[in-house]
Amino acid sequence: MNPAWAQRLTELYFSGSTVLFALHGNVQDLVPNGDEFTALPDFLAQQIFGRWDLVLYYDLARGLRAFAGSDAARLKEMVVLANRKVGDLSTARRDPAMAFALLDRFVQNNIMAAEGDRVSCAVIIDHASFLLPAGEPGRLSIPAATQVVTLLNWAASPHLKRLNMAILVIDEKLSSINARITASPHTAAIEIPIPDEATRARFAPTLAAQTAGLTLLDLRGLLESKEPLDPKRLREMKKMLIERQSMGLLEFVEPRWNFENWIGHQPIKQRLQDDATLLRQGNLNALPMGYLVCGPVGTGKSFLAQCLAGEIGIPMVTLRNFRSKYVGETEGNLERLLNLLRALGPVIVVVDEADAALGDRDQEGDSGTGSRVFSMIATQMGDTRYRGKILWMLLTARPDLLPIDLKRQGRAEVHIPLFYPADPEQVRAMFLAMARKAHTTLAAEDLPPIPYLGQLSGADVEGIVGRAARQSLLAGSTAITKESLAAAVAEFLPSTQSMEKELQEIAAILECTDRQFLPPEITQKMVAFGGREKLQERYTQLRRMIELA
Repeated sequence: MNPAWAQRLTELYFSGSTVLFALHGNVQDLVPNGDEFTALPDFLAQQIFGRWDLVLYYDLARGLRAFAGSDAARLKEMVVLANRKVGDLSTARRDPAMAFALLDRFVQNNIMAAEGDRVSCAVIIDHASFLLPAGEPGRLSIPAATQVVTLLNWAASPHLKRLNMAILVIDEKLSSINARITASPHTAAIEIPIPDEATRARFAPTLAAQTAGLTLLDLRGLLESKEPLDPKRLREMKKMLIERQSMGLLEFVEPRWNFENWIGHQPIKQRLQDDATLLRQGNLNALPMGYLVCGPVGTGKSFLAQCLAGEIGIPMVTLRNFRSKYVGETEGNLERLLNLLRALGPVIVVVDEADAALGDRDQEGDSGTGSRVFSMIATQMGDTRYRGKILWMLLTARPDLLPIDLKRQGRAEVHIPLFYPADPEQVRAMFLAMARKAHTTLAAEDLPPIPYLGQLSGADVEGIVGRAARQSLLAGSTAITKESLAAAVAEFLPSTQSMEKELQEIAAILECTDRQFLPPEITQKMVAFGGREKLQERYTQLRRMIELA
């Protein structure tokens, strides 16, 4: 049975609506071809166009040639037919202008030929971005512009649609192909996904369940590995292969913690534990599309994401800077990442500093790149087919700067505020947890009274514990001593409570979507201010003061 994308291509062609197809995504991988697995061009020539008279293949390296996959007898027949109908292909071996001129003349002759003299033909143009590059019409070279216009003419021709002719352009990144082609109503863009579990099971039955996100070529490498694939090595190899596949734009994080390591914020912890239970049970429709985690710097936003991933037991990835200075490269990078994420699910996708990373619909000054990036991410975040499969976690200290389109229900719909702990018992528990995280020991009875309640972040507590552990080691003790801890607490000075911190705290309060997420002391603060309306006024005042500073 052909893959779903191939069935869609066939259905679109036979509907008579288009003859031009842009194949993108996982185009360099192997494809199921009967009982075998072959490269994409071979699959197209043998399975999709296996009964057509002629298949012509072109790329800059190998030139224009007849192509029949591994069928040598059919290839000989094609070469004879191509020389008779198209011309001497060797004259256009690597000259794009000559190749497109030959093809255009052949298309026109085939249209005008008598019914019995017409041939069925598929033209495959591989690595299409080198021949049909992205760019504005006035900035393309004359040869490149001519090639773009030639394809547009073919795609729009009503005469061509009545013949057995199809043109396929292939490239990993759709955004790298000229937008006049990919955005044309006469073009069908078809994404070839990373293999699903059923396809992986056909290729490598013993590895199918553990290798989501890997290509068949990756799997072949694992199968041919001379070293034994124990669970630890398989995880390491999967991490390496996925990061390589994303070209370093995505970091695969192995969660080291779960909610046993999370201190305080009990309603938040309970909500996320319930979501983890629903995901393990397969009740995906009861899950949110994503979370917005906000609060002042140092409140544990990244740690919360890792605890959730560890609690559920699914992979966690973070997006690195996928923006590029080259035209179309940013959109291409994001296209590759989203394709990979769709194959990885279930997966938690963490976007740190989300207000700066994701752009804005109205962003200017970058030739529209920011708005296109925003649109691609917003569309993926709102795609309910991936509910429970891609869990977005947007982390930011300034949720007010994040576009409302991403914060609405149906995208990052659960807004979780985090604050500096003000409960003495919670702070003491945090000291003990940070000692365990630092792989040292700390006796609860050795904790001194903790000053600066409500001003110490988790990072501050971790810093104090680290200082105390260092002094204890210098004194010859592997455990944190009472004296070193008391000295570290007494000497530590938290950063001053600036207007920025107050603004971040108020923004988190205003952004909260569940009243139960607000700690009692924060609720009291909101009441003392006169409610959310008064806090909104204070937020506006602070923002103006900071902008003028």
